[in-house]
Amino acid sequence: MARNPKILMIATSAARMGRTDEPTGVWLEELTTPYYAFRDAGAEVTLASIAGGPVPVDPRSVKEAGENDASVERYLRDATLRAAVAGTPSFTTLDPDGFDALFLPGGHGTMFDYPISEPLARLVERFDRSGKVVGAVCHGPAGLVAARKADGSPFVAGRRLAAFTDSEERAVGLDRAVPFLLETRLRELGARHEGAPDFTPFALRDGRLVTGQNPASAGPAAALVMEALLQEAAR
Repeated sequence: MARNPKILMIATSAARMGRTDEPTGVWLEELTTPYYAFRDAGAEVTLASIAGGPVPVDPRSVKEAGENDASVERYLRDATLRAAVAGTPSFTTLDPDGFDALFLPGGHGTMFDYPISEPLARLVERFDRSGKVVGAVCHGPAGLVAARKADGSPFVAGRRLAAFTDSEERAVGLDRAVPFLLETRLRELGARHEGAPDFTPFALRDGRLVTGQNPASAGPAAALVMEALLQEAAR
């Protein structure tokens, strides 16, 4: 891979928590921090979503200008990225063969559309079997639960990974709002889930699979994705 790596980032399209009126979407920091980390490292990033159109942003993840994480502040000044977020293609319209890595940012919206998207499960499987990097942060690993290995076993079975923990879900008071607890589901599927204390940065890499625990883990997860890509390029 002599050229700059190409990364496909797929965000949620779920703007509400199930059939309630409770707003949700992507947790903005989990999109902006990896996006800028990838771009600043020389990668090309294509932003897409499950259904196409505007990516819903969880209103709780954006404060007044000057009060946000650095990457969110950068986003607020970046007309180009804001336009991309406002008008994404559905990932199903893109050719996956043109990408070297897949990255799934989180936000509670992902819990409602990632796990039931058969095309997303197949895409994860395709990247995995092609020897490409798959990354996800916080609730992003919800996009891994329906994927399978070539032998039919769960994609996550036996793999080390991190994700938003059950303890963190209870701490934010949304453990009854989500369709399932992500850590519990991943463990049930055979994943070797690892975690740090609530809301502290934690990301890990298991071969070409990179995962992070929470919003604070978006930067470390992005760095591990780039590390994996560089190692693949050196093969």
